[in-house]
Amino acid sequence: MLLGTVRRKLTALVAFSALAAAVVLPLLWWLMHRELIDEVDNRVPEAIKGFEEELGDDIKDLDVTAQALSGQLATAPSWGGTFELSTLAADRVARFEQLAAPFRAAYPDLDIVLYGPDRKLVAQIGCASPQLVLPQLPAGHSILDHGCEAADDAPVAIGIVVSFGMREPGPDGWILVCLPLDKAYFANAQKKLGGELALKRHKKLLVATPGFPIEHLDDAVEGGSIHDEGGATWAIALFHTRITTALHGRLTFAAALDVSDIKRVVRKHLLLALAIVLLATTLSMAIGWRLATRMGTALARVSHAMGRLEQQEYVKVEAVKTGDELEDLANGFNEMVEGLQERDKLRSTMGKYMTAEIVEHLMAGQVELGGKTLELTILFCDLRDFTALSEKRTAQQIVEILNEYFTVMVDIIMEEGGVVDKYIGDNIMAVFGAPVTRHDDAVRAVRASVRMREALAKLNERFTGRGLPALRFGIGLHTGEVVAGNIGSAKRMEYTVIGDAVNLASRLESKTKELATDILISEATHAAATGIDAEAGGEIHVKGREQPVQIYKVRGLGPGIT
Repeated sequence: MLLGTVRRKLTALVAFSALAAAVVLPLLWWLMHRELIDEVDNRVPEAIKGFEEELGDDIKDLDVTAQALSGQLATAPSWGGTFELSTLAADRVARFEQLAAPFRAAYPDLDIVLYGPDRKLVAQIGCASPQLVLPQLPAGHSILDHGCEAADDAPVAIGIVVSFGMREPGPDGWILVCLPLDKAYFANAQKKLGGELALKRHKKLLVATPGFPIEHLDDAVEGGSIHDEGGATWAIALFHTRITTALHGRLTFAAALDVSDIKRVVRKHLLLALAIVLLATTLSMAIGWRLATRMGTALARVSHAMGRLEQQEYVKVEAVKTGDELEDLANGFNEMVEGLQERDKLRSTMGKYMTAEIVEHLMAGQVELGGKTLELTILFCDLRDFTALSEKRTAQQIVEILNEYFTVMVDIIMEEGGVVDKYIGDNIMAVFGAPVTRHDDAVRAVRASVRMREALAKLNERFTGRGLPALRFGIGLHTGEVVAGNIGSAKRMEYTVIGDAVNLASRLESKTKELATDILISEATHAAATGIDAEAGGEIHVKGREQPVQIYKVRGLGPGIT
């Protein structure tokens, strides 16, 4: 009953604003998307159609020029009948230039070249480097890779060849008229049609107007697509004109239109929608104000207490007598604070020397307090010659070096599931298998040792780069039975492990100095960590043991261990 009361209050409070957002925001998204798509659908086809019409008119100019010049040359009385154009006198060349000049003036984009009956160049207008010999072209229009020019960097062009005069065995000559599709042509088309234009063959860009967003050309598709560049939005479409397609050209045109103005319109719509949402929210808040007054007071107290709780201040809430769930919430919050105080105290202590997984294991109450016999692997790691290093450094410098060293090494131990039992000066004692036992604890311990070796090498690179001496360490590992648990008094406890196995691991670490190696493991650890790459080091006698101990020097991880 009480739950239903608060639920109805909260539902009434947020219903109006939620409804406004649910209706307006999807509508706004649809409007933004629809307007951009419609603009592309309208503008791009219009631009393509206009360009195709412009290109068609220019090709008609090319035809008119070629046919008119052909007729004038065939009937001009100044030519004196049949002749060899390749040996024309200068006055006849001048006459050709005089005939062609009006066409060049009317259609300045056209290149006009005259060839003799032997297909060799006679005269030209408009070409920088005309082809000396008329190329073999099919009848009608053709796509010329370099137009009328002989230069390799000349632009692609649409050309037409017509002959004039009749004699045996062929015509008196040929006229080649070209329409170069160059920067000037596209700039002129861009002024007439608006937008930006480009031309490519396969994926190679041939020419583009200065404002064309070239970086998006490879992503463009036929039919149009939207691309953002800086503060502009472009609609880009690839197309093939019917004229160039009829010429069997391998050319693809691209049109790019700036539709940023549509975004400005959409932005206005967005502001309008936001205003509507704001108005709806204001109305809903006004309607729900009286319902929320009492709830706000109670929730504010809980919220304030939660804020202080985030700062590790365990404060309780003074409950408001609302007669519903809010009063229950305050009481429940106070009970939670009491539980968190106890739980956080224990979690904080345990989290300083074991992994989060193990802390959760302990906090769940799955480990009995007191001593418990376990088989695990103990790791001791001690720095070499650190006393001599300490004598040459200040206490602050030593602390900084140790903190950096411990951070790297302890992270590795914890990543492998180990628990740092204690620090003894620059010595680290860690255990693998307590309080959570795993089937591969020995392997984890050896793998951690090898990783610590590798990490020390990288750490030394940083130290030497800062002018500090390189560090060396020795690691001893042994697997055996120990007593693990909370050991101490009722006022001061410590979770640790004790037993002969701990002593042996410590002795092995000390032996690394005498044997000039950095990682020594016992026979028990070698048997438990199957597959590691280790070299037998013989038997040694350690203090406190009558029987010799078989040891192994760890060279690395075996092929079966990663």
